[in-house]
Amino acid sequence: MEEKESKEVIDLREIAKKVWAKRRLFLKVWVVTLIVSVAWIFPQPRTFETSVTLAPEASGDVSEGTIGSLASSFGINLGNMVNNDAIYPLLYPDVVSSNDFIVGLFDIPVKTIDGQLETDYLTYLVKYQKICFWDYPQIWLHKFMENFKSKADRQPIGAVGKVDPYRLSRKEEILVDKLRKTISCSVDKKTDVITINVADQDPLICATLCDSVRERLQNFIISYRTSKARNDVDFYSRLANESHLEYKRAMKKYSTFCDTHREVILQAVQSQRDELENEVQMKFQTYTVINTQLDAAKAKVQERTPAFTILQNASVPSKPSQPKRMLFVIAMLFLSTFVTGVVVCRKYLMSFL
Repeated sequence: MEEKESKEVIDLREIAKKVWAKRRLFLKVWVVTLIVSVAWIFPQPRTFETSVTLAPEASGDVSEGTIGSLASSFGINLGNMVNNDAIYPLLYPDVVSSNDFIVGLFDIPVKTIDGQLETDYLTYLVKYQKICFWDYPQIWLHKFMENFKSKADRQPIGAVGKVDPYRLSRKEEILVDKLRKTISCSVDKKTDVITINVADQDPLICATLCDSVRERLQNFIISYRTSKARNDVDFYSRLANESHLEYKRAMKKYSTFCDTHREVILQAVQSQRDELENEVQMKFQTYTVINTQLDAAKAKVQERTPAFTILQNASVPSKPSQPKRMLFVIAMLFLSTFVTGVVVCRKYLMSFL
């Protein structure tokens, strides 16, 4: 019984002998794998990544103390539950990936790190992106197929002024989707900390785009949080202008009446003068009250404007992040060695099944 169990154990020395006997095969596989891996991975353009981290001020009264800490430990932010914003921090990634936001990045001025190119980001994406040599047949095929497409689909990107996010052509949709994949935004559910990651082929353009995304997201948050207060300011500004004009008209009417009836002592004239004077005082009081409300609305705008703390600024990356060339080649060599070993020892290994 013990002898039968010993035979069922895989003998590593037997496997080593079989592998050593096929060492030339392994050498050939390694050479072929190395050549194919290098030919595949090295022509691919390298991309750089950078990120920025910021923490916006809460828009509502955030629950503090023991209950808030306990809820935070379970990944629940009570601040989001009590604030009345329709667009709360967890929706910021959807804002960044929206067509309006992505198209708004096309007009960003960019400059390559070598200083040889300075243009807008849309032109850089369309004309100056590096591609692999095996992508050229696909590009030529697309150009050939364009002859059979409709006039709207053949229209070049941004041919009619700026790109319209509400009516994208097929080419513009592909470009927006491509840019959407290079920009990612995430929000920590516990702390509301926003992290923005951007990837690009040029390190300086990568940092420029990341900082622009951060700035435009901040502007969006500020614009949204202060929209109602700014509408109140506009409303009270119009009322203040109208009440000021009415006050000036009433004052002019009162002054003209007093000048034309300076020496008249009739009671009817005095009554009319008192009536005009009361009207002036009423208009002035109305103007004063509206100005007070206007100042309060302006203060509300400042109160609603969130402050941002940038925890980590965007920086120009010094090393490319993708693709990992050496790791890819090593992984392919390891995989080819494993597969070849299984093929060489398959008969021996099948005997144990």
